[in-house]
Amino acid sequence: MKVYKLFLAGIFVMLLSVNLFAQEKEMTKEEWQNEINRLTERRIALTTELNSLKTEVANLKKMNADLKTYDACIDELYAMLGAKKADVDNFRKQLTDLTSKIDGQVAPKADRQAELDAMKKNKISALPEFFDKVQNQLQRKLDAWVEAPKEINYTVVKNDNLWNIAKKKEHYANPFAWPVIYKSNRDQIKNPDLIFPKQIFKIPFLTEEEKSKYDKIRRNYKPAPPTQTQAPVK
Repeated sequence: MKVYKLFLAGIFVMLLSVNLFAQEKEMTKEEWQNEINRLTERRIALTTELNSLKTEVANLKKMNADLKTYDACIDELYAMLGAKKADVDNFRKQLTDLTSKIDGQVAPKADRQAELDAMKKNKISALPEFFDKVQNQLQRKLDAWVEAPKEINYTVVKNDNLWNIAKKKEHYANPFAWPVIYKSNRDQIKNPDLIFPKQIFKIPFLTEEEKSKYDKIRRNYKPAPPTQTQAPVK
C-alpha cells in the first residue's frame, strides 16, 4: 500500500511539473505531444516497477509466513544433539559452577580437569553458546593453574607441640586441626603429647571438608571456667 501511494505521488508530481512548465512557456502542439509521450513512457516504466515491487513484497510475505519461530528453531537444534531444553539448562548451570571453581582454583586441580573433560564429551558443548568456553577458554585456565604442593615439611624445634604447630598461620591458623598432623606422621609420633626437636613432619593441606570441620570445632569451643579456690577459714 505504501509503495502504491508513492507511485501515485510520483504521477502527481510529474503532472504538476508539466503544468508549471506549460505556464512558464507557451508550448506548440508538437511540444505538447512530445511531453505527453515522454510522460506516458515514464508512467509505463513506473507501473512496471510498481508491479515488480508488489510481486517482491508478496514473495517476502510468503517467506516470512514459512519461517519457523525462534523457539522452534532452538528446539530443532537441541533435537539434533539428542537433548531437550532442560538438559541444556542443566549443562549451563554445571558450566557456571565449574567456571567458578576453576577461577577460584578450588583444589584438587585433577578433579576440575575431570569435570571439564566430561563436559567436553557432552554433545551439548557443540552449541555456539558453549563451544569456545568449554573446548578452549577453561582449558587454558587449567593449563595456567599452578597447583600448590599437597603438603609441606616442618622441622620441630624446642618447646614445639602439635597444637602450636597447627596454630601457625603458615600451616592451618587453627590449633584444633592438630590431629591432621598427628595422623600424617604416625610413623614418628607414638604419643601426640611427645614430639622432639629435629623431627621432620609432613604438614598436609586441609581439604575444604576438613577446613569446615575444624573451623566449626573452633567456633563451638567453650573453655572450661577457671577453678575457684575456697576462701581460707578465719
